[in-house]
Amino acid sequence: MSVPLRVGFLPLVDAAPLVLAEAMGFDREEGLALDLVGAPSWSALRDMLAHGEVTAAHMLAPVPIAQALGLGGPGRFEVLSVLNLNGNVIGVSTALAQRMSDHDFGFHDARAAGFALVRAAGPELRIGVPFAFSLHRELVQYWLERLGVDLPVHLKIVTVPPPLMPDALAADEVDAFCVGEPRGSVAVDRGAGVLLLPTCAIWASAPEKVLAVRAGWAEAEPELAGRLIRAVWRAGRWLGQSGNLSVASEILAAQGRLAVPAEIIERSLTGRICISPDGTERHVPGFIQFHDGAAAFPWRSQAAWIGVRLAERHGLDPAMASQRAASVFRSDLYRLHLTPAGADLPAASAKLEGSLAVPTPVASSRGKLILSPDRFYDAQVFDPALPGR
Repeated sequence: MSVPLRVGFLPLVDAAPLVLAEAMGFDREEGLALDLVGAPSWSALRDMLAHGEVTAAHMLAPVPIAQALGLGGPGRFEVLSVLNLNGNVIGVSTALAQRMSDHDFGFHDARAAGFALVRAAGPELRIGVPFAFSLHRELVQYWLERLGVDLPVHLKIVTVPPPLMPDALAADEVDAFCVGEPRGSVAVDRGAGVLLLPTCAIWASAPEKVLAVRAGWAEAEPELAGRLIRAVWRAGRWLGQSGNLSVASEILAAQGRLAVPAEIIERSLTGRICISPDGTERHVPGFIQFHDGAAAFPWRSQAAWIGVRLAERHGLDPAMASQRAASVFRSDLYRLHLTPAGADLPAASAKLEGSLAVPTPVASSRGKLILSPDRFYDAQVFDPALPGR
């Protein structure tokens, strides 16, 4: 008999491993019955997990790290796996896009797009992000801060829940946004916005959403934790096969999880992004990754990068933040529960973030692992052993 497990999520494409685990029966293969519970915002989902209303949750990667640093609200969480790499877009209102039309930049060129945005914005720029502790915010700030130009005097980064982002743009409450798909595509389809670039143009392999649980739960319930990790990993592996993406899109739409047409979902899953209301399309390899290249592995170095970014913004010690952040990503539990499933696991739990310009073979349990490029747009390399440099 399957054990019921309540799991919270927000209606975004990167919730796909959880939705597909339930829809395709990967949960039942592991003796679980996932009960997916929707939430209206990231703060609501955080509180649902903290208060035990759900056992696990689709979560912004920085939230458990912020909590470990004493910043992010109630509860303490741990990360059992990464749900996806990348999957976000940055866009602007049609009015701002018109002012940027004199500037030449490609959809993959973060530096040129940033210059064009800053020059066209003038003294005021309001950018919407889904939550204060999110990769959206960290990547937007990293992107703008490292352009090497004066930023708008009145630059504001404001919080808008993902489902409301297209409405906020249409109502002139924000000038630009960074949000997970399909909400950027919805803004384009409504004629409210134009997409500038995918966030993988800023960091090629950014850990976007994670599978989070309350601290201590996975060790108190090791059998359930293992079943959950494996069910979600199997769903991610299934999503990693391009031939399954059309079916996945239909499932995500048909079950009412995302409340948008399957066509829009499939664009996101395949990386064929419609960037403007006139139908202009761009192909983005690696736009969202669920499995290949150890996409789901909770690298402690990725957590450390996020911790150091938060430390810089909140006046904390970078070395302390790096260490605490790394401890939140439980690569040890991931190894423990996926080794029996035959997963090809990296030999190390940390790496130099930003050092891979091309797909790169690395030592692994089965000897077949090739990591995806993970470059930052400014070619910086983050060494978790030297977090303050």
